[in-house]
Amino acid sequence: MPEDQQSEHSDQTVDELDARLLLLLTDEPRLGVLECSRRLGVARGTVQARLDRLTDRGVLTGFPPALDLGAMGYGLTAFATVEIAQGRRQEVCEGLAAISEVCEVHATTGQGDLFVRMVARSNADLQRVVDHIVDVPHVRRLSTSIALSTPVPPRVRPLLERVKKTEGRPPR
Repeated sequence: MPEDQQSEHSDQTVDELDARLLLLLTDEPRLGVLECSRRLGVARGTVQARLDRLTDRGVLTGFPPALDLGAMGYGLTAFATVEIAQGRRQEVCEGLAAISEVCEVHATTGQGDLFVRMVARSNADLQRVVDHIVDVPHVRRLSTSIALSTPVPPRVRPLLERVKKTEGRPPR
């Protein structure tokens, strides 16, 4: 691998210590730097430098609390494939971002142009949210599916565990 590509690649990898630190913070996001350094057996400055580097690179984007939307009254999760007018993705995404029940939007390939995760309080409330989405200028068509359960919730732990286990060995 050429040196410039190798250094570029190494800037974007997460090593074993990064993985251990991120796993620790995944399990206990309220831990301080000093406690992390104690548990990891490294200097406080090392932990702070790692956190700063991971933040600067965009790997670590923050410490938001984990929320149970069902416990907040939003027990219904739905996904929508949205077809939009060509060349209007930015405008549509701005319109979707203005709908508080829209949790995330992904630009996709395939059947639709956008994939949207949204929440609602009930089926009737979902209809209201869908109506808001359809009212966003340049939305052409919407196909919605309701999630019945979430057997595998959003996660990063398996990726971090893999890095932790394979450090020093070539990836598979």
